[in-house]
Amino acid sequence: MKQAIALLCAVLMAAGLVSCKPIAEDESSATESSMVSSVPEDSQTESSTPSEEPVESSGLPEGSFPEESDTGSSVPEGENLPEVSGEESIPVEPVITTDISSLDNTKIQWGPGVQYDEKNRPVSCLQLQEKYGQYGAVFLEEDQPVLYLTFDEGYENGFTGQILDVLKEKETSAVFFVTMPFVKDNPDLIQRMIDEGHVVGNHSTKHLSMPDMTMEDMEKDLMELHTYMEENFQYTMTLFRPPMGEFSVRTLALAQKLGYRSVFWSFAYADWYVDNQPDPTEALEKVTSRGHNGGVFLLHAVSETNAKILGDVIDQLTEQGFTIGKLQ
Repeated sequence: MKQAIALLCAVLMAAGLVSCKPIAEDESSATESSMVSSVPEDSQTESSTPSEEPVESSGLPEGSFPEESDTGSSVPEGENLPEVSGEESIPVEPVITTDISSLDNTKIQWGPGVQYDEKNRPVSCLQLQEKYGQYGAVFLEEDQPVLYLTFDEGYENGFTGQILDVLKEKETSAVFFVTMPFVKDNPDLIQRMIDEGHVVGNHSTKHLSMPDMTMEDMEKDLMELHTYMEENFQYTMTLFRPPMGEFSVRTLALAQKLGYRSVFWSFAYADWYVDNQPDPTEALEKVTSRGHNGGVFLLHAVSETNAKILGDVIDQLTEQGFTIGKLQ
């Protein structure tokens, strides 16, 4: 029997089809199960699972993305970013497979720019969503007729209550990105946001540029506010808006590791100068003209103009066929 098996092995090995485990002298009961099949590498079929591509660990070249303005592009010259359809799902689960400290910490300052596709979506948002979505970054949501309203709350200027009134009247949800000073100074507003079904997001404890901080300091800055919200409001935050829109691959990855999606925006305008507020009529036209699928709108709650036009903004965007969604 052993001679027959050995002969069979020799024939198959010569043909390059298998490799055979040698049969020891004392394996008197050895059978054909002693042969171990080994498929050559070049004979693998389409059912084989491809190896996962490594996560890219570098950001865009040095430079910054300007805030939305009348001229200019948000993509640095010479940067060839991938074309995307905007229909791919946005990864949420962490995919980091390397040491975060080894990732690129080049600072990038975000702003959507003024180049748009045929669906009115900022081209730079589509490109950067494709590039940084693997790190939990959100520049633009899925290609569906849904918009998301987000408000930054660095301090209270007397209009948040009015904004909440309008949202309640319109049965609309929003995200309020809050800093630690705002939370401590306005616990009633925070509780109202939670009670009325809005999302409260982390806008940091000290409102500093994340790439300028050590990893330890950044983690402390995020988690100090995170823990305060859990201990005082029994609320767990999962969305983070980097102060000033400044980020790096490393800061995105660290926020993701801490359980956060880093939410940027696909529309913003100069609404934060409290002593130089935009004209309400002009502001309404500007905001409602920029509706686009998956849009993440950044509005500042310190703006008197925003408080005045919010109801009309919601009505007009809805009339255009958009639904105001809840970003989570």
